[in-house]
Amino acid sequence: MKDTAKQDEKIAKMTFASVYPHYLAKIERKGRTKEELHEVIRWLTGYSDDQLQEHISGTATFKAFFENAELNVHASKITGSICGYKVQEIQNPLSQQVRYLDKLVDELAKGKKMEKILRASS
Repeated sequence: MKDTAKQDEKIAKMTFASVYPHYLAKIERKGRTKEELHEVIRWLTGYSDDQLQEHISGTATFKAFFENAELNVHASKITGSICGYKVQEIQNPLSQQVRYLDKLVDELAKGKKMEKILRASS
């Protein structure tokens, strides 16, 4: 599957706060915690707890959410498929960053160990 401009635009306009409850519900159904979800999001974005909370209760689009983030230097180690896309092959940087987050949430929900999810250095 290939990225399309229409999909990229839709992703850019979605608000983080509108998607966050779905992330939380997904991981909690699988026995993971809100704290673990926040740890994963902070790892990817570099946000502090306060900054993350502002985004959870705010109106920032994914575009603004990732423009203000300091993406983890190991984010490129996030590979595999999510929503039918190989994250490492996504051409649009914002769409790729959102799919990185989707992939991390998916790994958390699947019960992976936090060290693996956070691509801990050997």
